[in-house]
Amino acid sequence: MNRTYRTVSEPATAEFVVQGSEFIGHVRPVETVDAAEAFVDAVREEYADATHNVPAYRVRDGPDGEFLREYSSDDGEPSGSAGKPALNVLSQQDLENCAIVVTRYYGGTNLGVGGLVRAYSRAVKEGVEEAGIVEARPHERVSITVEYDDSGTVRSILESEGYEFEADYETVVRFDVRVPLADGESLRDRIRSATSGRADLE
Repeated sequence: MNRTYRTVSEPATAEFVVQGSEFIGHVRPVETVDAAEAFVDAVREEYADATHNVPAYRVRDGPDGEFLREYSSDDGEPSGSAGKPALNVLSQQDLENCAIVVTRYYGGTNLGVGGLVRAYSRAVKEGVEEAGIVEARPHERVSITVEYDDSGTVRSILESEGYEFEADYETVVRFDVRVPLADGESLRDRIRSATSGRADLE
């Protein structure tokens, strides 16, 4: 899956009040289902005193991102009034690798199902607007382990290509690199030939 996809560019929040109820839409770009679930858990923990924390996400899954995993929950709101409308906003805007949680503090007035649908949809729309939408390319993580002698060569290849990476210098040197899926194989080939096959690639 080398195609580009639409996602949010950065984490963001949007807040507003409807008839006394406070709504906070938390939006974040994520690369895996695990990352989406960790984000949902983190928001739930931080806003544990809220009346509801309604999650939804759309994340590409599988080795080549061939599956689109969609998830939402009403988290105690009337069925169909919260999670589904939140997820629908992500679908309508064709956003992937994006997770949201809408936090609600109940303000004493029942909004009815229609009012809830509008409020939860608005929280996601405003959160997404705040975050901004970008075209992104699927990435993978490549782990490269080499002896010190080869580390300079590997580092200069990564820097010349402009890949994001972290380097860990211990008894051996380990590079953790974020590479567009389309470039993964050619990078592996370059590293193998530059190190005469001495690099350990994962």
